[in-house]
Parts: sequence; C-alpha cells; structure tokens
Amino acid sequence: MNNKKVITNFIWKFLERGGAQLVSFVVSIILARLLAPEVYGTIALVTVFTTIMQVFINSGLGTALVQKKDSDDVDFSTVFYFNMIMCLALYAIMFFTAPLISSFYEMPELTPVIRVLSLTLIISGLKNIQQSYVSKHLLFKKFFFSTLGGTMVSAAVGIYLAYMGYGVWALVWQNVTNELIGTIVLWFTVRWRPKNVFSFQRMESLFSFGWKLLLSALIDTLYNDIRTLIIGKKYSSEDLAFYNKGRQFPNLIVTNINYSIDSVLLPVLAQEQDDKARVKAMTRRAIKTSTYIMMPMMMGLAMCAEPLISLLLTEKWLPCVLYMRVFCFTYAFYPIHTANLNAIKAMGRSDLFLVLEIIKKAIGLTAVLISMWFGVEWMAYSLLITTLISQIINSYPNKKLLNYSYLQQVRDMLPQILLSCVMGAAVFCVQFLGLNDILTLLIQVPLGIAIYVGGSVIFKLESFEYILNIVIGFFKKKMPSKSES
Repeated sequence: MNNKKVITNFIWKFLERGGAQLVSFVVSIILARLLAPEVYGTIALVTVFTTIMQVFINSGLGTALVQKKDSDDVDFSTVFYFNMIMCLALYAIMFFTAPLISSFYEMPELTPVIRVLSLTLIISGLKNIQQSYVSKHLLFKKFFFSTLGGTMVSAAVGIYLAYMGYGVWALVWQNVTNELIGTIVLWFTVRWRPKNVFSFQRMESLFSFGWKLLLSALIDTLYNDIRTLIIGKKYSSEDLAFYNKGRQFPNLIVTNINYSIDSVLLPVLAQEQDDKARVKAMTRRAIKTSTYIMMPMMMGLAMCAEPLISLLLTEKWLPCVLYMRVFCFTYAFYPIHTANLNAIKAMGRSDLFLVLEIIKKAIGLTAVLISMWFGVEWMAYSLLITTLISQIINSYPNKKLLNYSYLQQVRDMLPQILLSCVMGAAVFCVQFLGLNDILTLLIQVPLGIAIYVGGSVIFKLESFEYILNIVIGFFKKKMPSKSES
C-alpha cells in the first residue's frame, strides 16, 4: 500500500469531517440560542431509536465488503438489494411502534417526530453501499462533497425553521435534509450502480463475517444510548438536554479525527492483513499520531469548558459543563480503541471482536444499573471508568495477534498524555484571573497551543515531527513547482 495514497485519503477524510463538523458546530450554537433545552431533550430521545435501527443498515455487511479482498459488483449489488429491503422493514417497524414509544415516555408529541425522522433509515439504505464502495477503493475525496453539501443545506433549513418558531421540527428536518442531500451528491459523484444480480451464495459468505460485527455494533449502540433512554424516562428532558449537549462539543472533535482514522485505517489494514509486522507498524503509528492530536484537544476543551459554554450558548446551558469535561476525558482515549479494534477486524477476527464487545458491555451495563440511582452526574462518571477499562480489554488480543501489548501502547502514548496534562493545568489556571469570558478564552487558547507545540519541539516528540512532515509534504504536492509556473 502506497503511504502517500493512505495519507492523502486520510487528509481528504479529515477535511470532509472537519468541514462538516465546523458547519455543525456553528449551527449548533445558533440553534441552542434559538431553542429551549427541553427541545434538544426530545430530539435526543427520538434519535436514540433511529440510531439503533441505523446499526442494521450501516454495520456488518458494509464492513464485510471492505474487508473481503476480492469483492466485486455481484457482492456490492447483493448487499445493496438486501439493505433496501431491510430499510423498508425497519421504517415500517418505527412507523407502527411510534405510538407505543410515545406512550411509554408519556410524550404524545413524539409519534409524528419519530415517523418523520425515521425516513432517514430509507435514505441511508440508498447511501450505505456507495459509502462501502468509496471506502473499499480509497476514494475518500468523494465523501468531502457529499458530507459538506448535506451539512450546509441542512444547516440553512434548520436555522430557518428554528427562527420561524418550529421548535423540535427544525431539528427533525435538519437531520432528514442532511441525509437526503448527502445521498444525492454521493450518487452523482460515485460511478458505481447496482447490477441486476443477487447471489445467495455471496450473501451467505458475507453474512458469515458481517453478522458478528453487526451484533457487536448493535450491542455497542444499545450500550452507548442506554444512558439516554434511562435519563429520558427517570429524569427530566432538561437533564437529558444538558447531558447530550455536554457530549456534543467533544463529540464534534472526536468524530472528526477518530472517524477519519477509522474509515481509512480498516481498508488499509485489510489489504495488509497477511503481513503482521506491517499491520503492527500501522496500528502503532495510528495510536501515536491520533493520540498526539486528540489528547490536547480534549484536555484543552475540558479546561475551557465553562467560559466557552457561557459565551457561546449563554448561561442557561452552564449545567452541561460538568458533562462536557467528563466526555472530554472519556473521548481522549478513543484512538487506542479504534486502532486496536480495526487491527482485529482487518485480521478477519470478527468472532474475537464480538467476544470483546460482550465482555465490555457486560461491565458497562453493570455500571449503568448501579449509577442510575445516584443521579445523571454519576451515570456520566461511570462511562468514564468503564471506558478506561475497555481500552485494556480492546488491546489484550493484539498482544498475541501483533505482539503489541497494552503496556507498549501506553508507552507510545505517554509523552502526549504528560504534555497535555501540563498544558491543561496552565490553561485552567487562567480562569482564576477573574477576566470576562472572551478575554479568558483569548488567553487560554493561544497559551495552550504555545505550551503544547513548544513542548513538542523542546522534547522532540516523534509524533510532532511525523505530522509536520506530512503537512509539509501535502502542501508541497499542492503547490506548483517553478518549472510549471
């Protein structure tokens, strides 16, 4: 695999996610100012159910297409038709169970919201195999136009409807429009089209690998969203809104970086699956590089949380600061999860992947059932604790598969962690100067960057030099040479 091609695809994926997340970030600020917290609580609750259904569309078979070395048009077409039937069935389930869900939460207004928002399931079915085709052939530039187009159009729709006083429907139609426009653009930019063929034999082969990943993803999604379901039932809509808003800001960053790594890393590792030394080297590089980027961002955001929320969302959202900090520390270690799990999937060990998910979720569910009685804050703390335990579990198989133990991984991350902690402590202390929110942030952000970059130069962090060389090489490639000018 050409390193330059890998890096180029990662950068395109990063730009795609970065552009989309930047627009989403701005839009979320505007909508949070226009809409009441309880509106966000309502949409967060509904989104849980559609997210669970999305797992059946987005997980398992799509990954199997990417992992299979010689997947062709017959494989892709077979999965496409199967997915479309699945999407229609899932929408029917959501349509007819919407009144039951509304009754359970004693919120009759949920019924029409669920039925409209669930249209994204059908739209996703049209897009899913196109996404797998792009990932398989490392055409991530296609995602850039699809994602950014959907995000920008849906942003305009959401803001307009919120300004006109449509409340929760502003968020509903923003989500539907985002999925629809992104799908349309992807179909125009990707040449692949389903053929008039369906192979039960191919389906059986792909399903034998994919069902374990599907079940793993379903367990993971249910586990991640169970806190939302419990908070929505046991506590108020405002509590749920603050919890989810606290997760949203760090999630914007982690989705951008981690999803970019995840999307590019799996197909690349799958192509190198026969060379364990190569897979180990790429996994190690992924952990070191992504941690170097993710750790300071999460630490800095956690330390700037209070003035940032007060300035951007107003004081009515300050209760979400605690949750934001907890999620920042939780997400900071996501790169180690992503790299380890992708290595396991790339080696074809979906069975092992499923076992890991069952173990982790059993521990996590126990923590949820205990913490739910002590308040929403303790439910958030339990997530942080179980995430730290999960990274040890995820890394354990690679001690044997790749000869890359958890202690080795910690040593690779340690310089970034220590430097981020020093930076975070300095940034947090700025708040004690008693300045207003704008001045506090204007000091905190440059100070954090200066300490982290300066420390990287002084201590000659290998990840810093690696990233710097990639960036310089990327821009040199884009700039015309003197002979061309």
